Amino acid sequence: MTISAPNPRELAAFYARLLGWPVADVEEPEPGEPPESGWAKVRPPAGERGPTLNFEYDADYARPAWPTAPGRQQIMEHLDIAVEDLDAAVAWAVESGAVLADYQPQPDVRVMLDPAGHPFCLFL
Repeated sequence: MTISAPNPRELAAFYARLLGWPVADVEEPEPGEPPESGWAKVRPPAGERGPTLNFEYDADYARPAWPTAPGRQQIMEHLDIAVEDLDAAVAWAVESGAVLADYQPQPDVRVMLDPAGHPFCLFL
């Protein structure tokens, strides 16, 4: 999965902290590109299963609206992350740099926003 970001290396570091996975690869900006550009990859540790998350620079990145709203940047995808303890997972996500979304549509799911504004869900 590839996720657009205004600062891909910073967002990869967030997901690495959140998931406890390593940043597996990083590309620095090309000459002449802004310092926040580049690319990074996060994947599960050896022997564990899970998706590879690629983060790529988007110079025209716009934060998606949650919940979706006409005329605003739409959510292109989101991650669903299974957890055993919802309250503890929310606390860890906030400590890692996420924000609890104002709108929560289900009692057993928590919608969080990563540092770039992408929604992701924690669920039991």
